[in-house]
Amino acid sequence: ACEEQSKKLLILDRPNPNGHYVDGQVLDKKFASFVGLNPVPVVHGCTVGELAQMINGEGWLAGNKKCNLQIVNCLGYKHSTPYNPPIATSPNLPNLQSMLLYPSICFFEGTDVSVGRGTDKQFQVIGSPNPKNGSFTFTPEDKPGAKNPPQKGKLCYGEDLSKIDARNQAFTLKYVIDYYKKSDNKAKFFSSPSFFDKLAGSDTTRKQIIAGMTETQIRASWKADLDNYKTIRKKYLLYEL
Repeated sequence: ACEEQSKKLLILDRPNPNGHYVDGQVLDKKFASFVGLNPVPVVHGCTVGELAQMINGEGWLAGNKKCNLQIVNCLGYKHSTPYNPPIATSPNLPNLQSMLLYPSICFFEGTDVSVGRGTDKQFQVIGSPNPKNGSFTFTPEDKPGAKNPPQKGKLCYGEDLSKIDARNQAFTLKYVIDYYKKSDNKAKFFSSPSFFDKLAGSDTTRKQIIAGMTETQIRASWKADLDNYKTIRKKYLLYEL
């Protein structure tokens, strides 16, 4: 919009809580949406300023147009620096643990598994009415920022991830793969296949899970695109790794 109106875009840069690593499948432009617009992986490892430079520099704006950018850098920040935002980034991302877990469990938003919307541990618990999922239980209810949450009023069985070392665990598909395997109705596990695909950046991951591929096998299919992205990212980094 700034480019269209010939306006300078001033970015007051901020640390990225997940800026210490890069991982996941690179988005296929055929699956571009508001939850994933550019060909970057699930965890892109950039600050907003770095990402803006990449979008500009790689010609990802319509018609390869360039926006007039001015970025005010963060002081004293490195990508390896742990960062805990002082203000919740969303009503359903209330703390650093939820932000660190988000890349791994956001895919559940396209399934019948609750990610804790309607509880006090949003994006820190996972579960569904299937007792096979685990011994931890919770019941989603209406809460501010979570009206009519998935599995509302139903006792969900699953896991409490609020105390795990999410930073060192980083991004993983193990939860989605495990819950798919435990599902008694695999045909309905992906309650919104199209939304799952938008979150993943492609329909490949969903199809690979259905086909029974392991996380290692799925990761191998990303490697070439992910390595290429890492090379692109180096050109736009504003801070030390």
